[in-house]
Amino acid sequence: MLRVSARQRQFDALVRVHAGDLYRFAYWLCGEDARAQDLVQETLLRAWRALGSLRDDAAVKPWLLTILRREHARGFERKRFDLSELDDDIADDASGIDPERAGTDAQVRAAILQLESKYREPLLMQVLGGFSCEEIARELHCKPGAVMTQLFRARQKLRAALDGGSAHAKEVAHGLP
Repeated sequence: MLRVSARQRQFDALVRVHAGDLYRFAYWLCGEDARAQDLVQETLLRAWRALGSLRDDAAVKPWLLTILRREHARGFERKRFDLSELDDDIADDASGIDPERAGTDAQVRAAILQLESKYREPLLMQVLGGFSCEEIARELHCKPGAVMTQLFRARQKLRAALDGGSAHAKEVAHGLP
């Protein structure tokens, strides 16, 4: 009979509770299903290795999201982008549009991704992660008042970016907490 250690039980519970949130956050960061799944796996692997350093069980979610965010950033450190020259006379072809990029959700997502990091990160942490202003402030090493200002400005910038977009995209942006 296989004996399961207390550490393994703790980790299994952590995965059950937080895997969905980790995936949603990863998908928002990268926009690709396979990459988001890889980010979650890397995050969980790093969490397993560092589980002993976790002191406060209430801090599990911010801890995991920080690991995920750093893992996503590490991908850019290693990645080399291939550049190629494009012809000026390439015709726009509507049939080549990626369905994932079409529609209002994609417009809102694209607008959020265009925000500066100092506005985008707290907004995503609040909307996707469900973090409070105090939790975001602790995670980003700033004051809660600064977080509230960044969130307010992020929403303003998002609304301004969507002013030229569809009415539904604006409704989605206005519905952000």
